[in-house]
Amino acid sequence: MKQVVIATKNRGKVKDFETLFHPLGYEVVTMFDVAPDMEIEETGTTFEENAILKAEALSNALGKMVIADDSGLAVDALAGEPGVYSARYAGDHDDEANIVKLLANLEGVTDRTARFVCVMAVAAPNQSTYTVRGECVGEITTAKLGDNGFGYDPIFFVPQLQKTMAQLTAAQKGEISHRGNALRKLQSTLGSI
Repeated sequence: MKQVVIATKNRGKVKDFETLFHPLGYEVVTMFDVAPDMEIEETGTTFEENAILKAEALSNALGKMVIADDSGLAVDALAGEPGVYSARYAGDHDDEANIVKLLANLEGVTDRTARFVCVMAVAAPNQSTYTVRGECVGEITTAKLGDNGFGYDPIFFVPQLQKTMAQLTAAQKGEISHRGNALRKLQSTLGSI
């Protein structure tokens, strides 16, 4: 089985990437496997900047092609918040606290449209780094529904499926998710990984 190196230590993302890459014949290798002590500071102000930072840092360290993503939730009524700060919206990577803060900030708001955004960057030695962007449009619920997924999945309602992301199977989520949509844009380049 071919390997693809993903610049992440987020276990929820690892599961998503495994669900997306295994059917294509790839074993997912993460920073847990190749650089467990490496920390990459996300100092960018956009999803694109952060994805590029992570991909290039790990690619330079390993001397091989690396895919990184930066993703998050953008809520229209909150001018795109939490955006690049999605994982740290209420502090340091606390999914439950992030959900509580978001729901509090949307209390009394009727327009609850939002989108999950994922930007994937591909970096390789002696090549220009490039990015692709995927989105999934939905609405923020007023309470959590479902036990699958991670992050904001329990409050992100997908109208065409009439379920939250957390009520979907991993395969269903991969079919419509921002990460799945970004990966489909990358598929034409997977042969060179």
